[in-house]
Amino acid sequence: MMTLQKIKSVIVEDELAAREVLKNYLSKYCPQVEVIDEAQNIKEAVPLLHELKPQLVFLDVEMPFGNAFDVLEACKDLHFETIFVTAFSEYSLRALNQSAAYYLLKPISIEELIVAVNKVQHQIMNHEIFNRNKIIVENFHEQKPEKQQVILPTLEGFEVVKMEEIVRLRGNGNFTDLHLNNGSKKMVCRFLKHFSEILPLPFIRVHKSHIINLNCVKSYNKGGIVTLNDGAEIEVSPTYKEEFLRNFK
Repeated sequence: MMTLQKIKSVIVEDELAAREVLKNYLSKYCPQVEVIDEAQNIKEAVPLLHELKPQLVFLDVEMPFGNAFDVLEACKDLHFETIFVTAFSEYSLRALNQSAAYYLLKPISIEELIVAVNKVQHQIMNHEIFNRNKIIVENFHEQKPEKQQVILPTLEGFEVVKMEEIVRLRGNGNFTDLHLNNGSKKMVCRFLKHFSEILPLPFIRVHKSHIINLNCVKSYNKGGIVTLNDGAEIEVSPTYKEEFLRNFK
């Protein structure tokens, strides 16, 4: 029987206790991962990652001398999967979710760690390496939300679109249909609620089944119907009407 090669991994985390806990969890619950080294800040991490070229990096978001985004910027020529480890931060979580990144909230859940590692292992074994790190760095430096990119998990893999290309989103059971300004539609493997949490203004929910881009609104009538640039007519439900009118200009 062929033995699967272990995933060569590096931990980048400024707290010694946190590094030890993560190494212990990986050793006990994720035997497919081999931790080959560790770093406690960006100054140590960048040369180490260039030297070792790991397949997977467990990367703390906030560290001395910089953060996870600085590490990725300095290592943009490298190709590795990243599992971010972070205390709760609305900004960082939104950025990671937009980029379909794997992340763990502190304190680390063993169950969530196992799930994240299994997903990465699947990507590596099937050679489905997608450079999320590049998208994350580009989004971090882009000040205009509409110019930022969203990675869309589809049945075939992943697609990348800029937010400004999205006209509207419609819930479709366990999926979400994204309608783009070129007339195409993407079926994404995420609930509509996922997008209501990660998409900033000008995206706004107007109905339990619909999110729209306010920049694509053509007209609104008192009957509660908003017409978009693609010709779609969407009902603004009473639940969301006040917020819609407050943001609609």
